[in-house]
Amino acid sequence: MSSALTDLFPHPIVQAPMAGGVSVPRLAAAVSEAGGLGFLAAGYKTADGMYQEIKQLRGLTKRPFGVNLFMPQPEYADPAAVEVYAHQLAGEATWYDTELGDRDSGRDDGYDAKLAVLLDNPVPVASFHFGIPSSDALESLRRAGTFTLVTATTPEEALAVQYAGADAVIAQGVEAGGHQGTHRDLPEQDGSGLGLLSLVAQIRETVTVPIVAAGGIMRGSQIAAVLAAGASAAQLGTAFLATPESGAHDVHKQALTNPLYVRTELTRAFSGRPARGLVNRFLREHGPYAPAAYPEVHHLTAPLRKAAAKAKDAQGMALWAGQGHRMARELPAGQLVEILAAELDAARTALSGKGDLR
Repeated sequence: MSSALTDLFPHPIVQAPMAGGVSVPRLAAAVSEAGGLGFLAAGYKTADGMYQEIKQLRGLTKRPFGVNLFMPQPEYADPAAVEVYAHQLAGEATWYDTELGDRDSGRDDGYDAKLAVLLDNPVPVASFHFGIPSSDALESLRRAGTFTLVTATTPEEALAVQYAGADAVIAQGVEAGGHQGTHRDLPEQDGSGLGLLSLVAQIRETVTVPIVAAGGIMRGSQIAAVLAAGASAAQLGTAFLATPESGAHDVHKQALTNPLYVRTELTRAFSGRPARGLVNRFLREHGPYAPAAYPEVHHLTAPLRKAAAKAKDAQGMALWAGQGHRMARELPAGQLVEILAAELDAARTALSGKGDLR
């Protein structure tokens, strides 16, 4: 992997940027301080909100970190389908004693303003989800000293990322919790995503840029597996969700290992875009009927999700989680990085024939 990235953090461990208040500065700082790469999630924040979190993080650590941006989304949602879904959610609004959100609250997530902040106040690493920045934007970030990564869910998307000029690609397998970072939201492809090991191997044979593997990784042995498949580092989200530094709601953290939640599923129920979460009542009742309409559905359900969280009702919350959620460990983030690094070393030793493979 390019030394421009490996020189930034000793361990090949990246903390995934989890939007919605999870990837807070204290979490990113703890990961970076332990030798991983901590990340802030700018998604759903204002440009100033992002800037304030960057300032706060810089006050907590002098080590490198990253910031993730959502790409603006094209207008392709069917207004009639969104209206039908809104009618279906009326009962939820009554139950939680709230109103549905404004589906027309904006679709670019303040991208241009956030990019301007990152160019004026460069950060070590920037990543992008839901598409690819322009070649000019990537080159401007490079000139500012920022290493750029872009999510891809197929070899074809990875090739487009390389062609645009990004420094590395994040290979996101279908096992990943939260939103799939597909460049185009095509309903006919729902459920057809590639598993991480297969995806990494295929992308490795498609592009020459470094790969960061993401999706369902919870142990150091899994990090060893993706490195062997061709990745240069691993990105973990759900593994850090349960840490005390995480900004996730306590109900969300507890649900990760609660026997009530035995599986995850990709759903459009909460946002209108495929995202993996624990199967709860809301997902079961509304997932089959949710339209392909992001961010309209996200805005529509925001008050419902907020009210459910306030009531500590896990059955109405978006409990984003990867397929490995039952392996979550309630450890301080820094300690988790150290344990993952030790597990990785043990796996490497075993695979090299110098130890027992167990």
